[in-house]
Amino acid sequence: MIGRMTMTNEAYPIVCRHAANTAGRDFVVGDLHGCVDALRYLLREIVFDAACDRLFSVGDLIDRGSQSDEALALLDKPWFFPVLGNHEEALCLVAEGAMRQSTWNGLGGEWAQALPDQVLRAYARRLRTLPLVRVVGSGARRFNVIHAEFFGDDAALDSGLFTERVRQQLLWGRELALGSGVVERQAGLSPTYCGHTPMREIGRIGAQIFIDTGAFAATGKLSVTEALTARAWSVSVAHALDEGAHQMSLP
Repeated sequence: MIGRMTMTNEAYPIVCRHAANTAGRDFVVGDLHGCVDALRYLLREIVFDAACDRLFSVGDLIDRGSQSDEALALLDKPWFFPVLGNHEEALCLVAEGAMRQSTWNGLGGEWAQALPDQVLRAYARRLRTLPLVRVVGSGARRFNVIHAEFFGDDAALDSGLFTERVRQQLLWGRELALGSGVVERQAGLSPTYCGHTPMREIGRIGAQIFIDTGAFAATGKLSVTEALTARAWSVSVAHALDEGAHQMSLP
């Protein structure tokens, strides 16, 4: 990772820039929501090579699925590069006393109710190091990774000078996915991978490629795509488990 970080304060970066991967492949995975077994299966399917490949994540590692703790352990993997999602934001707000646990429960945070306060605060400190934006490569080989949505061009995204409204859109926005966002406001924005709003299949609206396919849902699946290609793989948690994913090791 190349080290330019745009900071709003000393706590956590807003934008992280990564050099193009000239040694291996770059993949982007949709909202995990605690479905690590599905990820294990997909990493085997794509023959992921931790020595040279990278996995970017659109965030929402936690809640709703059964493996939130295991999803947070991915933060220690040198090949894993997530952005902050709104579910991670909720964990941080609860740990910081700015959101009630009951509110987070409504988002799927019940798994954390039994966690000691010091463990929750430790998770929050780690999650506060995650950026809102990852920018990979440059020129025609550039792509961006965010959680929800962004209206503006690459220069505006690179600046990291986001108003609170824009920050909330990056974490919680659904205007584009629901058809109320103006696609033309994304002129000059490189292909941008996002999640947040579950889709039946991976799809593109304007510059944004939506790759959350509802991994936690009974009829959903986890999806991963090779960046800047049409190649994509998906699997349901049930199928992954049937294939023995729980016994598969992560790189």
